[in-house]
Amino acid sequence: MNAVHDALLAGRKIDAVVIGASAGGIDALLRILPALPRSFGFSVTVVLHLPDDRDSRLAEVFQQRLAMPVRQADDKMPLEAGTVYFAPPGYHLSIERDLSFSLSQEDPVHFSRPAIDLLMESAADAYGKRLAGILLTGASADGAAGMARIAACGGLTVVQDPLDAEIATMPLAAIRLRAPDAVLSVPAIGALMAAMKETQ
Repeated sequence: MNAVHDALLAGRKIDAVVIGASAGGIDALLRILPALPRSFGFSVTVVLHLPDDRDSRLAEVFQQRLAMPVRQADDKMPLEAGTVYFAPPGYHLSIERDLSFSLSQEDPVHFSRPAIDLLMESAADAYGKRLAGILLTGASADGAAGMARIAACGGLTVVQDPLDAEIATMPLAAIRLRAPDAVLSVPAIGALMAAMKETQ
């Protein structure tokens, strides 16, 4: 690990990663996730804002590019280490205390369902300081409150550098609400995620 990774990860044990993204997020994720080794020992759960009137092919598209197994999250599905999960369209995705997924069709949050905030807040309550939250490019304030909850629970918070983001609204909202542990470019976020393996 380099000095930045050492400083961010020192003394941490990470069991799970949650990632939120909106406009421009697919490109950012395609630059981050394919570099993760198959032996990456944490679950990675992603909420990407999608139209809720069509099926999602995200799991299929990313599985073709990742060494790790990729699945679309489903209700009551237990989280497994070393697996990437994508939220299905049209449902809010939460993580329960027993580390299983829960789907709901409550009202949209920030005009989005799934909402990043709901995933991150529930994951923070489930994992506490063992969670890492990453917020990428996007055009709403979704994710800001979720990142603040992760920080309040002692988890690691990383926001994409607004200057590096396709749309800076989402990263800026999170930074303004509560300063994250790190503000990094997409390549640096990918390198940090790879370094997380050494915290196991």
